[in-house]
Amino acid sequence: MATPDTKDVFYDENGVLEVLPMRDWTAEEEKKAKRKLDLIIMPLLTLGFFCLQLDRGNIANAITDNFMKDVGIDQDQFNVGQQMLSLGIVLFEIPANMALYRVGPGKWLTLQLFLFGTVSTFQAFQTNYASFISTRFLLGITESGFIPGGLWTLSTWYTRSETAKRVMIFYFGNQFGQASAKLLAYGILHMRGVGGKPGWFWLFVLMGGFTILSGFVLGFCLPDSFKKPSPTFLPKWKVFTDREIHILRSRVHIDEPAKSRKKKKIGPAAFKKAVIHQLAHVRAFDTYAPSIVRSFGFGQLRANAMAAVGLFLQIPVSFTFSWYSDYYNRRGEAVMAGFTCHLIGYIFNRIFTEINNRGVRYFGVVWTQVFGTFSHPLNIAWMSLTCTDSEERALSMALVIMGANIAGIYGAQIFRNDDRPRYRRGFAVACAVLAVGLLLAIVRFVDNKIRNRGKAQTLEDSSSTEDVARVTPVVPAEDVPAPIVGGRKASI
Repeated sequence: MATPDTKDVFYDENGVLEVLPMRDWTAEEEKKAKRKLDLIIMPLLTLGFFCLQLDRGNIANAITDNFMKDVGIDQDQFNVGQQMLSLGIVLFEIPANMALYRVGPGKWLTLQLFLFGTVSTFQAFQTNYASFISTRFLLGITESGFIPGGLWTLSTWYTRSETAKRVMIFYFGNQFGQASAKLLAYGILHMRGVGGKPGWFWLFVLMGGFTILSGFVLGFCLPDSFKKPSPTFLPKWKVFTDREIHILRSRVHIDEPAKSRKKKKIGPAAFKKAVIHQLAHVRAFDTYAPSIVRSFGFGQLRANAMAAVGLFLQIPVSFTFSWYSDYYNRRGEAVMAGFTCHLIGYIFNRIFTEINNRGVRYFGVVWTQVFGTFSHPLNIAWMSLTCTDSEERALSMALVIMGANIAGIYGAQIFRNDDRPRYRRGFAVACAVLAVGLLLAIVRFVDNKIRNRGKAQTLEDSSSTEDVARVTPVVPAEDVPAPIVGGRKASI
């Protein structure tokens, strides 16, 4: 077993002495501990995201089963309900993350599953516009903080480079939830008439009930933190051995010493390049995709199953893009490519509204779904690598999710009743919004190139005049953050 004679001691960029943990374990031990971590943390967080998307997106399937008529609302009122969902998330995103810091991720994420699972279940008892608005707002409140909370949990257990990869895996839960919700709805909505209830009643009850059961799974299995490596419902059971905890904790502190300190504030620099992109997302398409497919002349329930095709195809396409961006370190290019493909999808839909061939129009829907949302996790992974500590990363991620839901507030009104069923105006507006988002991504990318080139030139010029013995800082690559440990090295 390799044991160094001394600990590495560095001064950070603020002149604070950093004492790094000793790497007193073998590569095989670390591999084994990380494999166990992957098999516990990743499935549980992905399950939680899957449930969140089921409960958030099942309303899209409900409207194909005469939901609006049964509740007594029109499409524009339905859009207001979707705005209330996003508003609830925006208003409570930061407070929810503050609560997570105090309570711990194991307890807080478990509690959230119970809360939004319960709200989702009781959506089955809506009878009017007021109850619809109330339940959507409550669902937004109870869901707020779950996504950035999951992302923050990943950042505390993994190194920076490992976190970026697992962010994409975490988001596969979202993508699989989107696709599965529509496929499951195809079967559940056939229960219309069972117990004298509409199909959408059973849709809310069964999916909400599944989320509540999943809350028990997280409560019995999800460890809280390095300090409390026990599940919420089994506080005396340690998921990891003391040796495994030592290895897992030390390796992330060596990779990022700032994780051993608590930070209470965040500056705008860490998240400015990501938040602005999220404001350009168009969230309403997935909500109306089953209804749009139904308008092509396909059957009422069949439309839900057909609306799942593009979402299932999105999963391998998203994986391919994420692999490319990670392997070649081209995150900015991957984000811009995602925006471009998404924009092309809306251009297709706008053009195809004038074509009466339903197969061609359906192709436009599938294309838009395939490239619809995966630039979002790519963007978060890109941003994750630029943050300097886990607290900054967590709050930055919360602000990114807030930006995406601000897009949901205005995006919910893009597809309106007076524009149906072809939504010519809606698709034109979506094209304009995404064009702006693509332009901003390009500007940000070019600006980053210019800045890094200038920094490289400055460092090259200064290095020629410095003493040979002095260590010259390394210029970070475009998508890789500068090393946290720098400056001069001390020894004891």
